[in-house]
Formats: sequence, C-alpha cells, structure tokens
Amino acid sequence: MRRILILGSTGSIGTQALDVIRSRRERFEVVGLAVGHDTETLAAQAAEFGVVHTAVGADEAEQLVRDVDADVVLNGITGSVGLGPTLAALECGRTLALANKESLIVGGELVSRLAAPGQIVPVDSEHSAIAQALRAGAPAEVRRLVLTASGGPFRGSTRDELSAVTPAEALAHPTWDMGRVVTTNSATLVNKGLEVIEAHLLFGVDYDAIDVVVHPQSIVHSMVEFVDGSTIAQASPPDMRLPISLGLDWPHRVGGVGVPLDWTRAQTWTFEPLDETAFPAVALAGQVGRAGSTYPAVFNAANEQAVDAFHEGRLSFTGIVDTVSATVDAHDAPAVLSREALVDAESWARRAADARIARA
Repeated sequence: MRRILILGSTGSIGTQALDVIRSRRERFEVVGLAVGHDTETLAAQAAEFGVVHTAVGADEAEQLVRDVDADVVLNGITGSVGLGPTLAALECGRTLALANKESLIVGGELVSRLAAPGQIVPVDSEHSAIAQALRAGAPAEVRRLVLTASGGPFRGSTRDELSAVTPAEALAHPTWDMGRVVTTNSATLVNKGLEVIEAHLLFGVDYDAIDVVVHPQSIVHSMVEFVDGSTIAQASPPDMRLPISLGLDWPHRVGGVGVPLDWTRAQTWTFEPLDETAFPAVALAGQVGRAGSTYPAVFNAANEQAVDAFHEGRLSFTGIVDTVSATVDAHDAPAVLSREALVDAESWARRAADARIARA
C-alpha cells in the first residue's frame, strides 16, 4: 500500500486524486492533506479518509511534507508557491508526483539537481504521455518530443481578433475544466510554453528537439519520435484521472480509472501547426528556458500578475503575453542561482509587470 500526501487537495488535481483513491482503498492510504484556504472542504476530506495530518498554506504544506511519513507527495498546488513543498519532497526522498509545473520551471536547475533519477513523476497529461512513450526506447534513441496542444478556445483566431477577448471567453476551454489561472494560460498558450520548459527539465531533451503541434481533439496527449523514424503516441479520452493514477503508483497502472477509446466508432484526429504570430507565448518560453537562471521565474511571475490584471479589466488579452515579454526583456539575472535569488527575481518581476500594466 502506498501512503499518499496530497497538496492542493481541494483543487482540480487533488479532488480527482481522491476520486482515484476512493475506489482503491486497498492500494492507497491518504496520510496528509494540504489546502490553500478552503478549510471547510479540507475538514470533510480529512474526516472521509481518516486523515490526522493537515495543513493550510504553502509554508505549512512544506512543513507537512517534512513531518509526515509518505511514499508519494502529489503536488497539486497552483503557482510558484509550490516550490518549497517540491524541494522538501525531494530533500526527504519522497516520490514527487508533480502537477505543480511552476515549481519545476521556477526552480529550474535547483530542482533538477536535487532530484534523484525517477524521483519526479509528471502528472501533466502531456508529460505523463511522454514518460509512457519513452518506455519504448533508450534515451539515446530519442530524436524529438512532440507536445500536443488543444489550441484553446481561440484556435484559428488572428492577433487582432484576440485583442477583444473577454475574461468569460478566455475561461471557456473546449476540453478541460481547470482553475482560472491554468485555463487562462491555456487560452494564451502560456501553459504550453511552460510545458516546453518542463519537458526539457524532466527529460533532458534539448529545446531544439521539442515541438508543439495543435491537436483540437485532445486524444493524443503527446508523442516521442525515435531515431529510426518511429513515433510512439499515447492516446486516451481527456481525463486527468489516468495521469494522476500513474503519478500515484508509477510505473504501475491502476485498472479501471479511465474509459478507453471506442475503436468501433468512426472518428477523426487532426494536427495543425502552431500559429506563433497569434500565440507568441510558446516561442517566448523557449527563449526563457534557454536563458535559464531566474528568467523562467520572471516569466511565470509576470504572467500571474498579467492574468490577474486581465480578469480585473485592467489589461487586454493580448496584453498578457506582451507584459510578460517586456518584463523578461528588462530582467538581469543574478550571478549565482539560489532560492533567495528566485524569490527576489519573482518579487522584482511582479513589481515590474504591475508598473507596465498601470501604464497600459
């Protein structure tokens, strides 16, 4: 039986993880729960699963990781505040089921240096798909990673058309049901840019060998191309319980967590190139990832400020990525990368982004 500590237990990832565990009590035990602020739901979850150890807020969550005896820490926190718990899980030797991509992206080499081989198991559907496909060959046989993107609610729109997008329209994702920040990031494709950086850090593949392709049906979650010309794709209906279950018990599969594709029904899958003029976030993320150091932290922090400003009516939809780009351009990385330097860079980025937004 695997002992599971869930961070962000009231969010989308956390509640779906509890759905998986609820039907597999003989296989998983919940030993700890952490939330951002929803203490009422936390209390109900703790009562249902018999959990004694709980935490509220990122700092308490980090301490909970260090104090509770868990086999797997599922980090489903949203935002860069998840960095501390991620570092704590790795330092304590726990398997880290990572849904909080921001902590890996912001932490960069601090996180990747700390992680033992196989210690981080990706929960994002795209990176879970890559991890599954990579089992088909040796690392030296990999030629390219191909991340798929649904294209969000504005696939096919021009940049001029995007300038008039409203917050309600940005939250109307055609495939996934997610929180405000992640859904908006999916609409701008900032989320896909973050996933490119995440793929590089998780799998050690050069940025020049990581591509993004638009796949509106969201059935093929990502692909790995090998040196002999073979491409291995992971396909399943869009349901996060599948990658979550793999994160909880990697490399073992949990039977019955998802519904398989119906191969008796006619269906069509399409793939399209990414329009980088309308959606420049992916290319910008690649530049940021190559620069490394504190630049990904600045990218992420500026985006969080811009997303808030967009939903508050202080910034246009296209202004989100414009703000991020300008903030990144104005940043000077420190000579030495440390956790303190990351905190300082994030604080600077939020101030710089806010100042630019105020002038918009």
